[in-house]
Amino acid sequence: MATTQRGEGKAGMKKPVFTKVDQLKPGTTGHTLTVKIVTAKTVALPKGRAQLRHTRIAECLVGDETGTIIFTARNDQVDMMKPDTTVILRNAKIDMFKGSMRLAVDKWGRVEVTEPAEFIVKEDNNLSLVEYELVNVVAE
Repeated sequence: MATTQRGEGKAGMKKPVFTKVDQLKPGTTGHTLTVKIVTAKTVALPKGRAQLRHTRIAECLVGDETGTIIFTARNDQVDMMKPDTTVILRNAKIDMFKGSMRLAVDKWGRVEVTEPAEFIVKEDNNLSLVEYELVNVVAE
């Protein structure tokens, strides 16, 4: 007799585990976060590259009650990034840019506007201000 546990109806689907901003680490993927947009500013791309794909990029400071990080919004995501808006970032990943962490959601993830969150963003813990250095470890 075959029994299936609840929630496993769809192949590979599992309940998302929500992460807090202060738990993010370089090189990690698959994060689901609820964050508030603190600031959003559109970035001008160098001429030539931007016209090819019509890419729009905005750098947004997003955060929760544990800290903040810069989120790189692309194309349609840019329109959702308005200050004080609460969004859920699904399947987000950490990109490294000039030695610091940036949060991004690519085509495998989703950005959705949700109900306003009750938390106050902790703006004095910006993870994007921490610089990381790539160290090559030689195995002996």
